[in-house]
Amino acid sequence: MDFYLLAALVASFWLDPAGDKPLLRVLSSTGEIYTTSNRIDREKLCPGPSYEESECSFEIEVVILPNDYFRLIKIKIIVKDTNDNAPMFPTPVINISIPENTLINSRFAIPSATDPDTGFNSVQRYKLVNGQSAFGLDIVETPEGEKWPQLIVQQNLDREQKDTYVMKIKVEDGGSPQKSSTAILQVTVTDVNDNKPVFKESQVDVHIPENSPVGTSVVQLIATDADIGVNADVRYMFGAQVSPATKRLFALNSTSGLITVQRPLDREESAIHKLSVMATDGTSSPAKASITINVTDVNDNPPNIDLRYIISPINGTVFLSEKDPINTKIALITVSDKDTDVNGKVICFIERDVPFHLKAVYDNQYLLETSSLLDYEGTKEYNFKIVASDSGKPSLNQTALVRVRLEDENDNPPIFSQPVVELVVMENNKRGSFLTTLSATDEDSGKNAEIVYQLGPNASFFDLDRKTGVLTASRIFDREEQERFLFTVTARDNGTPPLQSQAAVIVTIQDENDNTPKFTHNHFQFFVSENLPKYSTVGVITVTDADAGENAAVTLSILSDNENFILDPFSGVIKSNVSFDREQQSSYTFDVKAEDNGQPPSSSAAKVTINVIDVNDNTPVVIYPPSNTSFKLVPLSAIPGSVVAEVFALDGDTGMNAELKYTIVNGNNKGLFRIDPVTGNITLEEKPVVTDIGLHRLVVNISDLGYPKSLHTLIMVFLYVNDTVGNVTYVQDLIRQTMETPLDKNIGDSNETYQTRDYLTIMIAIVTGAMVVIVVIFFTVLVRCRHASRFKAAQRKKQGAEWMSPNQEGKQSKKKKRKKRKSPKSSLLNFVTIGESKPDDPVHEPINGTISLPAELEEQGIGRFDWKTVPTTTFKPSSPDLARHYKSASPQSAFHVKADTPVSVKKHHVIQELPLDNTFVGGCDTLSKRSSTSSDHFTASECSSQGGVKTRGPMHNRQVKEHFYWSISTAYNYPVHQY
Repeated sequence: MDFYLLAALVASFWLDPAGDKPLLRVLSSTGEIYTTSNRIDREKLCPGPSYEESECSFEIEVVILPNDYFRLIKIKIIVKDTNDNAPMFPTPVINISIPENTLINSRFAIPSATDPDTGFNSVQRYKLVNGQSAFGLDIVETPEGEKWPQLIVQQNLDREQKDTYVMKIKVEDGGSPQKSSTAILQVTVTDVNDNKPVFKESQVDVHIPENSPVGTSVVQLIATDADIGVNADVRYMFGAQVSPATKRLFALNSTSGLITVQRPLDREESAIHKLSVMATDGTSSPAKASITINVTDVNDNPPNIDLRYIISPINGTVFLSEKDPINTKIALITVSDKDTDVNGKVICFIERDVPFHLKAVYDNQYLLETSSLLDYEGTKEYNFKIVASDSGKPSLNQTALVRVRLEDENDNPPIFSQPVVELVVMENNKRGSFLTTLSATDEDSGKNAEIVYQLGPNASFFDLDRKTGVLTASRIFDREEQERFLFTVTARDNGTPPLQSQAAVIVTIQDENDNTPKFTHNHFQFFVSENLPKYSTVGVITVTDADAGENAAVTLSILSDNENFILDPFSGVIKSNVSFDREQQSSYTFDVKAEDNGQPPSSSAAKVTINVIDVNDNTPVVIYPPSNTSFKLVPLSAIPGSVVAEVFALDGDTGMNAELKYTIVNGNNKGLFRIDPVTGNITLEEKPVVTDIGLHRLVVNISDLGYPKSLHTLIMVFLYVNDTVGNVTYVQDLIRQTMETPLDKNIGDSNETYQTRDYLTIMIAIVTGAMVVIVVIFFTVLVRCRHASRFKAAQRKKQGAEWMSPNQEGKQSKKKKRKKRKSPKSSLLNFVTIGESKPDDPVHEPINGTISLPAELEEQGIGRFDWKTVPTTTFKPSSPDLARHYKSASPQSAFHVKADTPVSVKKHHVIQELPLDNTFVGGCDTLSKRSSTSSDHFTASECSSQGGVKTRGPMHNRQVKEHFYWSISTAYNYPVHQY
């Protein structure tokens, strides 16, 4: 059997006031109770004080049907409170009035806030914000649980200093999350009568004429009270010492303090009246002021004025011409007064500002004259009064009316409404088209104001109506021929004599797009350097348009499909989209189009050719001598001027970039040799002598004349001065030993040092051995005294044998040890090793030598380097192709650069890769010295191989001191050739 439930909501008190909106529903099939979409609001269901935590509930009735199973069930629903309401004050602004004499710690109730929630969700605390140290806040809790805020006065109040305090009071509930609100608390300090009145002036001296009418104000007394409201109401009264007679003459307004004349005064009866006035605000301490009233005599007779005209008036009017001169006499005026003394002294003047003045001629007599030139156009008629006034108090006066009328003269030229008329006219106009109307006015009258118009010169393109001033175009304008017309228009009146004026007319012709853009050249040719980086400017296209404005705004574009260049459409700047290489392509040609912004637009085209020019990007490559270790014999019989050696180099560039110059930069301190700067031939300057015998090392700099920077290469040339080469190995040893000598040191005078070095070592070893033998003999004598003579003879024999024939193995060993000596350990020195391929011989050791740059290399062979122009990236030069050729064609081994472990210093190191067999210091613009400071800076610049192919690599920029070291590893059987 199926059952269903029907829920009937019968308790009307929990329904929404807007209608019967059920808060719960019963599912008829299961009997489950659900809430509806209508919100259950405890504050609406159970209104009441928030501090009462009474239970809030409502009932519903559920009926079970059908009748066989009928049952009525009442269900009680208890609604629990949530903190969904913030406490609120009754008003956003709370005003409290506190008297200024309120005692400290006095309390004043503040309207409490209300919160519809209950329990801890209702009002819990109050806070006073910005109490300004004058007020504090206290909370009083009633037995019912209500919290009442009270304002506490914390310091004395003075309304006269500050009458209003504005603060904020904040209320918070205890719910989670907590809710709060604020209200503005404005405290008004009310006044208390604690100040007495004060007169502005306690002593007043007043003068009043005797003929002052009744009601005349004598003096206004002012007494102020710092209080406000009723406490500041001041009342005025006469003092007890004021006589009844004085009280009858003067009245005192008790409210305003104004003293007025109550009855007519008579100075002869009483000239001085003294009054005392009291000002009180109701307290027992009134303020007092003393007033002295002086009654003065009055002037009761006005002066008399007599006007006699010099120019006879017509109907009471004097007629003057506007061209009458200044000081024209009009009338004679005589004044008089029946009073005496000051009251009888009369002055005469004109009432307002007019071009007339009075000139005194005798006592009380004046002449009326013109004071300036008269202008009919400014004022046609003057009506003014001549006033005669005495010096009495009050002053009495008499007036006389004068009327003057002017007659017109032709003294004003016509005036244009616009002195400069500017017009804008479109070109290609129609003949006779209306342009404007020129208008001029004349301030004269009659014929003097009749105007005719006339065109000035340079107005052949225009017509002008003489009477109306209408300006029309008589021709068709062409802006490209003439963009601006400037001419004058004359306006002349019909007066006698006639007067005229001019106006300038400026006619600007507005442009139409009737011209096409024109290139300054039909064929533009530009020259750029090769190796120019991408996006560099290679040229500028210039184009003109005879039109103006948008009609002359030209846009440029490349017609052909050219991806090698980028053309700015507005500036005409052409930028490269490729890096140029003259050897690959020497020129580029394309067409450009220029189009204006006119309607309709016009366009034209031109041809552009970009020519690539050569740049000095190849370093001289040494062809001869073939190696840095080759030498030539210079016999003592050689005569001066003979060629003893040759230096020959090639440059992969063209033109001036390939022209070379040869210079000896070091090693020729005796001036024995000379090099031809063009051919490179080395000749004798002087005949060699015996002191010149030995090995000479010449450092030759080969530089080109290229642009923008000259590149150079250094080569070492060895010359052996002797009759013959008896021992080639000896010369080879000398050349190897020079590798330890810096380039700025000359070796020509030091051959003997190289020859005797080994002998010196042997002698030191012999002496050391002898000393050891002597010590041994000393101890032996002590042990074997009996065999002393025989032992000493044997030792002397052994010592003599060693002196005559030293141990060769020991000599070689000492030489090896000497070759193994290390370079000085200094933090200012950096080490670079030049390793050489050699056979697998364990006896080969590197020889360390010190090389410093001479001043000649700095000035002649090595150009100064501009560090500002070098990018932060570094590169290393590669060996020329020619070096690889000599490597393959010669048994010599190649030089390789390898870096030894550098000393830990904060400097820059130079690591340079030398050419294989060509030069010692490299076939490129290798070293550039920057400055002469505490440490010299060097950088390795770009090298190029033979044939113009450039090879780039990383370069390590390092800073060194005055010297840097090369370590050369070489075998003793290293071949040194004579060439």
